[in-house]
Amino acid sequence: MEYFVVNIGRQLGSGGREIGERLAHRLNISFYDKELIQLASEESGLCREFFEKADERPSQGIMGGLFGMRFPFIGDGTIPTNNCLSNDSLFKVQSDVIRRLAHEKSCLFVGRCADYILRDHPRCANIFISSTPEDRMERLCRIHGISKEEAEEMMEKADKKRSEYYNYYSYKTWGAAATYHLCIDSSVLGIAGTVDYIEEFVRKKLNLDITVR
Repeated sequence: MEYFVVNIGRQLGSGGREIGERLAHRLNISFYDKELIQLASEESGLCREFFEKADERPSQGIMGGLFGMRFPFIGDGTIPTNNCLSNDSLFKVQSDVIRRLAHEKSCLFVGRCADYILRDHPRCANIFISSTPEDRMERLCRIHGISKEEAEEMMEKADKKRSEYYNYYSYKTWGAAATYHLCIDSSVLGIAGTVDYIEEFVRKKLNLDITVR
């Protein structure tokens, strides 16, 4: 198969999105993170708000509110729960989008269980990016203009949400070395150095050359 995919899991504040964007640019492939929400909304005909509320949250995490109600909509059978919106239904829509994109071209996906969804893809590299709590807090404080206490709380909530989501849908362990091809601490080499390291790893693993498209 000519196309390949790079899937990145990440701790909040580790620089995972920035690393992913830079790496996708280096490899000259399409980058997807929050962009998947808009694509899933467009392809399903459902409001973007549904996907935003369910983004990287496990099925049992949604109770009441919009997700406790039934909504009539016109579809082509994509939603598998008798028009009852659930996180599982929205996960299926987003999974179908990820599989379609990976079939059409080379891509880099951030989060959203893409490594598990594409587990049968013949050419993939699955990466997990972590960082020290100090570096993560400093990064979040700088980006969001918040205190260290607020950053720490944000980290705890995000790690819990992402791990529950990943573990629920993949039946594997978020952040565990055995789950990925490469786990790397971005605080060791810095953002630029981490991009360099991952790029070299991906090129070697997937036998890519400098002219890859």
